[in-house]
Amino acid sequence: MVRRILSIVGFMMMSGLVWAEEKAAASVVQAAAPYSVNYFVWTVIVAGIGLAFAAAFCGLAQGMAVSKAVEGISRQPEATPQIQLAMMIGLAFIESLVLYTLFIGIILLFVNPFMKYFVQ
Repeated sequence: MVRRILSIVGFMMMSGLVWAEEKAAASVVQAAAPYSVNYFVWTVIVAGIGLAFAAAFCGLAQGMAVSKAVEGISRQPEATPQIQLAMMIGLAFIESLVLYTLFIGIILLFVNPFMKYFVQ
C-alpha cells in the first residue's frame, strides 16, 4: 500500500515537470511569427509537389525509352546488346533526376538552408 502511494506521488511530481515543459514549448510556438509557420508549410508542399512531378515525368520518360528500345530491337535483332546498353545507361540518367529531386526535397524539409531568412 505504501509503495502504491509513493508511486502515485512520484508520478504526480513528474507530471508537474512534464506539464511545465509543455507550457514552455507553447510559449515558444506563440512567439513564432506567422510567416515562419507559412514558410514551413510551403516547404513541405513544394517538396512534395516537386517530387511528384519529377516521379511522374520520370515514369513517362522511362516508358518512352523502353518502348523505343523494344522497337529498335524488333527492327534489328542483331543490335540487341548495344540497344540494351544504351537503354540502361539512359534509364540510369533519367532515374538520377528523380533522386536529385528527392535529395533537394529532403534538404529543404530537414536542413532548411533558408530558415535564417524567414524565422527570427
